[in-house]
Amino acid sequence: MGMTQSQKILAAHAGLDKVEAGQLIEANLDLVHGNDITTPVAIKEFNKIGVKDVFDKDKVVIVPDHFTPNKDIKSAEQCKFIREFAREKDLTNYMEVGQMGIEHAIIPEKGLVVAGDLTIGADSHTCTYGALGAFSTGVGSTDMACGMATGKAWFKVPSALKFNLTGKPAFGISGKDVILHIIGMIGVDGALYKSMEFDGDGLKYLSMDDRFSMANMAIEAGAKNGIFAVDEKTLEYCKEHSKKTPRVYKADLDAKYDKVYDIDLSKIKPTVAFPHLPENAHTVDEAVCKNIKIDQVVIGSCTNGRMEDLRVARDILKGKKVNKYVRCIVLPGTQKIYLQAIMEGIVQDLVEAGCVFSTPTCGPCLGGHMGILAAGERCVSTTNRNFVGRMGHVDSEVYLASPATAAASAIAGYIADPREYMEEK
Repeated sequence: MGMTQSQKILAAHAGLDKVEAGQLIEANLDLVHGNDITTPVAIKEFNKIGVKDVFDKDKVVIVPDHFTPNKDIKSAEQCKFIREFAREKDLTNYMEVGQMGIEHAIIPEKGLVVAGDLTIGADSHTCTYGALGAFSTGVGSTDMACGMATGKAWFKVPSALKFNLTGKPAFGISGKDVILHIIGMIGVDGALYKSMEFDGDGLKYLSMDDRFSMANMAIEAGAKNGIFAVDEKTLEYCKEHSKKTPRVYKADLDAKYDKVYDIDLSKIKPTVAFPHLPENAHTVDEAVCKNIKIDQVVIGSCTNGRMEDLRVARDILKGKKVNKYVRCIVLPGTQKIYLQAIMEGIVQDLVEAGCVFSTPTCGPCLGGHMGILAAGERCVSTTNRNFVGRMGHVDSEVYLASPATAAASAIAGYIADPREYMEEK
């Protein structure tokens, strides 16, 4: 029996010819990273190990992004602690205010991960880099500490689900709609400790930004990782952003999958995940029928804060106005994206429409700052989670959607169909 794409990457990094689902292996890591919430705990554990330096100062990355710029004294102390560690260990890639981005946007942008890499991060959405054909997965802070010290980590080899993507997405459909549709289909535990492997002719219609969004949310189906087959788009992205050499691993034709799903992209409609789970997926048509009034819109995050996302929002909002009773917050994924949005006139168009821009941060996504909800308030958000109390008060509600749906809803004041606000180019 052959191996899946994920299994081939794990085998190569463990120095083995073959691995099987359920097997325990020790593998060499290409990157270890953390943020301002998880890294302080990892540093404390790292200090207990007794080593002087990290295994490779180029391969340990720290990105303060959750509570930065610091929202209070406690977050300031957290960032000071990790800043001093980064300085002491002379880390090449420590990216804070002014140089920063949301970690899962800036790490691929900087070319720190390419196809074929094996990377761990002390954040659940580390699975984002599977868009590049890398095996990337979130770990706890203790595993991050061991990875920083040794450059190695233990893995239980996952089994896999295959998603065979066919057809061309209809006008107005993005990767966010696709992944919400899939999670709605299989559930939040439908891929529990499995690889979600995406392949098929439909891949050619999904941009890299679409793929980042989809891989990012693999964890919302319980997956160990999400990963895309490597194609020309992947290799072009790697070449543009990185000096590292990508390594292409393809699943064997006789690879074993627990299940194969055939997804016709042409049949997917704009999709919204109702509270309080990403699996509570409904088409936007159903949402419109319910006339769900909203108080806030968030466009950004590690899921949907990239250039395509901001361009779509601008195309819908330009020349229009955000509803007077809706707060529309836009968070570019990185400083580079922010600057590009300024150069393209996107920032001006969105500000004139009534949006407010924030520095790149995870702030509102986890209910940290820059957009907390009060009791009874509803938010349409392009983020990745809508659990009870996720963005603030336990009696608030979060509806997950694409940037297009979010922007249309900001205008309407209720969850709206983006296709009514878009012109096909």
